[in-house]
Amino acid sequence: VHMFTHEALHTTPEKFYIEACDDGTNDVLAIDRVSTEMTLSGKKDIPPAAVTRPICGIMGTIRLVAGVYLVVITKKKKVGILFGHNVWKAIDFDIISYKKTMLHLTDDQMQDNKTFLSMINNVLTTDGFYFATDYDLTHTLQRLANTSPDFQDMSLLERVSGCGSAWSGKGREPGQSEIVTRVQMKFIVMKSCCINGKTFDWTLISRRSCFRAGVRYYVRGIDSEGHAANFVETEQIIQYNGWKASFVQTRGSMPFFWSQRPNLKYKPKPQISKSTNHMDGFQRHFDSQNILYGKQVVLNLVNQKGSEKPLEEAFAKLAASLGNGMVKYVAFDFHKECSRMRWDRLQILVDSVSEMQDEYGYFLVDSDGKVLLQQDGTFRSNCMDCLDRTNVIQSLLARRSLQSQLQRLGVLHVGQRIEEQAEFEKIYKNAWADNANACAKQYAGTGALKTDFTRTGKRTQWGLVMDGWNSLIRYYKNNFSDGFRQDSIDLFLGNYAVEEEEGSTPLRVQKDWKSPIAQSISFNVPLPSSGDTWTETLAYVLFWGTASACTATVILFNGHDFVDAPKLVQKEKMD
Repeated sequence: VHMFTHEALHTTPEKFYIEACDDGTNDVLAIDRVSTEMTLSGKKDIPPAAVTRPICGIMGTIRLVAGVYLVVITKKKKVGILFGHNVWKAIDFDIISYKKTMLHLTDDQMQDNKTFLSMINNVLTTDGFYFATDYDLTHTLQRLANTSPDFQDMSLLERVSGCGSAWSGKGREPGQSEIVTRVQMKFIVMKSCCINGKTFDWTLISRRSCFRAGVRYYVRGIDSEGHAANFVETEQIIQYNGWKASFVQTRGSMPFFWSQRPNLKYKPKPQISKSTNHMDGFQRHFDSQNILYGKQVVLNLVNQKGSEKPLEEAFAKLAASLGNGMVKYVAFDFHKECSRMRWDRLQILVDSVSEMQDEYGYFLVDSDGKVLLQQDGTFRSNCMDCLDRTNVIQSLLARRSLQSQLQRLGVLHVGQRIEEQAEFEKIYKNAWADNANACAKQYAGTGALKTDFTRTGKRTQWGLVMDGWNSLIRYYKNNFSDGFRQDSIDLFLGNYAVEEEEGSTPLRVQKDWKSPIAQSISFNVPLPSSGDTWTETLAYVLFWGTASACTATVILFNGHDFVDAPKLVQKEKMD
């Protein structure tokens, strides 16, 4: 399953040569810049006149208006070592055109190509691309232990899983699996920790699914295949004296057909589809979850009143109608239970599911590689965004599992609590808060809310202030820049395919008629000026007050038409 650690890119006017620079290798991937054909050759085929630069890996290729582009990783940072394998974070990238000139493009095509390039850069500059060249980061320890010999012989790129599908490898040809780097959007933290003089490695990995990927308000619910929006698999791993323990949880949007399109309001009203068979997608979702993870406990943390209430009721009704004994539904109104800073009441939920958590257990392997325990089920948590409330609950359940694991491994003494280990507790809380921020930035555009509780175990006034600030930033981005972000993700993942030298693209959508009308209210009527008398001044104030009120009314009433909406994939994300 090895991919190369060191690579070099050799460029000539006719071809790209990607050389594997590891000791004992002679592999070179040659890419014809005209025909785009890829062939495997040897180092002797690299022309001496080629321009050479070191690279850290290949993300893949993508076709834009100007032609095909090669996406390479130019800088990486070591995160840590997992089971003897280096784990890297991709830091910088380069997008290289196969074409040597852009003279074949019109001015409009040049502009569209520039916009598409900025979209690709938008995704690449999103913090959170990780990879390993000789270890499969995309699967949990338990899945890897339960795979067949045929799976073990596959290259890393060919190991496509439901949650761990790579965000790279576009344009790969057969035979090039070892040269294209498998990169995944995720969050990883790796720490060497010590309790009672015993040193162990603690790792947290959150894997973001590339199915139904997108941004907060434009991608909700599920698709017809049962893939949930913002689906993330989080695995907590312990290594001690050759033993390995793992605890897995998932998060994902409520798995039925609903949407919440931005419309300039602070919190748009969610809409549940009335014309779709919810049970079909709902069942597909949980069938796949049962296959991947075993039994499921759904922790629905949304409000049980207001605009979120219909969603909770729909989820509860579908879960009851499913008739699947492997899926248990638990509703917990997070905001109501923890109102007035009573965050200690989260223990009510943890205690209520403790027996199920003990029943499901965790994955455990001894120093001889023998599997001693299997995790028989997972907790699937959600709130509206599957970010802030969800991360808080996941950190509490993960701590409870960790308590059991460290006692089993002999790191914690009988009667000792993790909460009493101040140094480790600080590492643990900060890592989970960083995990929350990473997931939130990828989906909502800002850091997470409620991280003051995750970091300190307390809800603070300053935390409330920072939540308010992040909420304002989210409001702006969700309404005025998320259309571009959604287009960027759809383009990057191949949900929208650009035709080379495409004459007209969806980027050139005509402005809606409402925008000029709204402007005309303010600017295309005779404007009175303030005068010296109180009546003239009153008329001036009344006019501008009325004009402003009318403009605001038109804009708010037609809010959907004034937000930054996606252009590339026009169909509703509810299908």
